[in-house]
Amino acid sequence: MKSTITNTSKEVTAYSDFPPPTEFPMYPHNSQMLKYFRMYADKFGLLPYINFNYEVISVKSEEEEKRWVVVSKETKSGKMATETFDYVMVCCGHYRDKFVPYLPGQDDFRGKILHSHDYRDFHGFEDKKIVVVGIGNSGADAAVELSHVASQVYLSTRDGRYIFSRISEGGMPMDMVHLTRFKRGAVSYLPRSIVEKIYLKKLNQTVNHKAYCLETESGPFAKGVLINDELPSRIACGSIVIKAGVKKLDQTNVVFEDGTIERDVDVIILATGYSFDYPFLKSSIPGLSTDRNKLYKFIFPLEPTPTICVTGLLQAAGPQPPIAEMQARLAMAVFKGEVTLPSVKAQETEVAKTRRKTKEIYRDSKGHYFTVDYMVYMDELASLFGCKPSLVKLFCTDPKLALSCLFGPCTPYQYRLHGPGSWAGAREAILHQWERTLAPLQTRPMKEKPKGSPLAFLLKLTFVLIGVYSFYTNYLQKKL
Repeated sequence: MKSTITNTSKEVTAYSDFPPPTEFPMYPHNSQMLKYFRMYADKFGLLPYINFNYEVISVKSEEEEKRWVVVSKETKSGKMATETFDYVMVCCGHYRDKFVPYLPGQDDFRGKILHSHDYRDFHGFEDKKIVVVGIGNSGADAAVELSHVASQVYLSTRDGRYIFSRISEGGMPMDMVHLTRFKRGAVSYLPRSIVEKIYLKKLNQTVNHKAYCLETESGPFAKGVLINDELPSRIACGSIVIKAGVKKLDQTNVVFEDGTIERDVDVIILATGYSFDYPFLKSSIPGLSTDRNKLYKFIFPLEPTPTICVTGLLQAAGPQPPIAEMQARLAMAVFKGEVTLPSVKAQETEVAKTRRKTKEIYRDSKGHYFTVDYMVYMDELASLFGCKPSLVKLFCTDPKLALSCLFGPCTPYQYRLHGPGSWAGAREAILHQWERTLAPLQTRPMKEKPKGSPLAFLLKLTFVLIGVYSFYTNYLQKKL
């Protein structure tokens, strides 16, 4: 979409050795993210190694030589090329192949049906009656944008979703406030049921999800995170109406699973997510298919010395670029022989354990095969090749930096402080990350308020102590 902005803040989304420009807003527009990627490619001289406008046709293993034969086609001329490589990294992710379900009666539907992947902006949808099927991030974004120009927007969902805002306390980025090592560590000691209750209470303080028909039967984490700042207000003003799942279509009507009918519908937008299919791989990676991911750490086939890997084939309640970067760093260390993976038996045991755990948390969600806890997963990968930050060591050598790493946002720069690939600028990047975050907001001069004098502080403290003393004195007198 032309209006798409990031769901994660710029500092959390950045690559670990390349802080975003100070002038970028907290949540960059998609055009600014493209600029950032181009700046990164220029900085590290990547462009000469990228073959643009080529389609990979097949990737096959040469068993005898243990190498990979890659066949590609130039999209303009159709010219074929065959090359041989020692290692292959599949970095296509899983947001490419549209999942398009068949809705009963859609062949007779007279309106327009499209996938959210093909929606770009609101032009051509003015004064239309629109049903958006699916309440993921894309569906909510499209529904909100269209609700400003359409005659009515209906947002269809089978199980609702809990809404997180990009903005947290004090107007700060939500992920920079809550994605900290201290908070993640504290949460890890609590039962999951208690954590869910805490989050539910917090989320419902902003939006009563039951009143807005957004409450789910499976808790706040089972269906992934929906990040949207405008959806509640658009529901509140009636521009968006939450509906049940779609049962069938009938020429110009949409029948929902609760029996209600919306008539004279002009457009249906399928925000039904993506499936993944790597046709060029065929069976080159054992354990990889649509409904099962049996890759070690979601990266490697279960082999002692793999020569092929997959990056970006997962989802997390956190930024994607740092995860893909960390996967790539680990993969290169494995390929170069700097890291030895566990035995195949140990890999199989861990994969089975991970699958059981994620299925318990995400239950029937089709994404549970690919879902990870962002900070836990990043630390796991970093531990394998020695770049996980050592807070104990930092507290002994650099207490200021240690406090920032513990209580501040867990930004990717932390994984460049120590170990392979360490970066000399990581410390400064961490200590000045809040300055870069808030700098774009400083758009007019603000007068500094006079700070209170030490005497005023002492007077306030005295009054507080007198009050506490008086309270306990009266309490003890009543007891006696």
